Amino acid sequence: MQGTVDGFSYGAVTPVAAYVMACLGAALGLRCVVRSVYNERSWKPGWLALGAASIGCGIWTMHFIAMVGFRVKESPIHYDVGLTVLSLAVAITVVGIGVFAVGYRGVSRSTLCTAGSVTGLGVAAMHYLGMAAIQLNGYIQYDIAVVALSVGIAIVAATAALWAAVSIRGFLTSLGASLVMGVAVSGMHYTGMAAVGVHLHGTTGGTFTGESPTTILLPMLIGPVIFLLLAGVVVMFDPLLVLGEGEWDRTATRQRERERERQEPRQSRQPWRADRPDVPLQHPDDSAPASLFEPQRRRPREQPQGAGRRVREW
Repeated sequence: MQGTVDGFSYGAVTPVAAYVMACLGAALGLRCVVRSVYNERSWKPGWLALGAASIGCGIWTMHFIAMVGFRVKESPIHYDVGLTVLSLAVAITVVGIGVFAVGYRGVSRSTLCTAGSVTGLGVAAMHYLGMAAIQLNGYIQYDIAVVALSVGIAIVAATAALWAAVSIRGFLTSLGASLVMGVAVSGMHYTGMAAVGVHLHGTTGGTFTGESPTTILLPMLIGPVIFLLLAGVVVMFDPLLVLGEGEWDRTATRQRERERERQEPRQSRQPWRADRPDVPLQHPDDSAPASLFEPQRRRPREQPQGAGRRVREW
């Protein structure tokens, strides 16, 4: 018996909320990675880890907010807690692999393709691992062609996200990139959901060891959402968040100049004062500026050629 699948039981509420969380995670992750790559004084591993956790939590939160609206009319749905938590760990881990790869090795073609493929396959694994956590009175079937399409979308989206993380520097461009990434992640999710078909068992009922969607998903979503909000607070206190590319360059240049000035040895010169006879009068120096007490030493005038010979003859 074929079950009736409804992925939008709450209307547009769950897709819009899921898209917003995907954009939030992507925006925070992009700013953290940019902060680590273009600021030499920042703690690079910490910012990369925060960026990977933000993107991973955003993707996972997007997936399970969308799954709150997933229903099978002929059967109740429950979720396995262990697989659900494991899918969150997989999302953060695979995104971390890609972020650290491009953060330390740059966006060369080989690095970007490898990291994008690993991250995209990991995101797809997170999606289908979360689907494996579903328990119902039947089993889920997949259309292989649509599954392959969703995996391809995940790889392309991950590759584009990693490229944007180390190539886009301005705030507005990062915001635009996060909106595009939110569309890509949501498109991957709903493409994968289009491949789902439910085949029900002949008998109704059944024993489920998991929890219902509202019982498990809503409390578990609180943790990642709070983390994203705290990460947003951390990023908002970073003054470079609102600076554009040109201002970023000028600020970094000024910081390097100030650092160079602090590191250069300074020669302390104390001018001679009549009320301080203990301060010695400094001798004139060629490199010192001319003043009343430090006159510049005059250079000897160069004699024209043959002048010495004419003087001797005279």
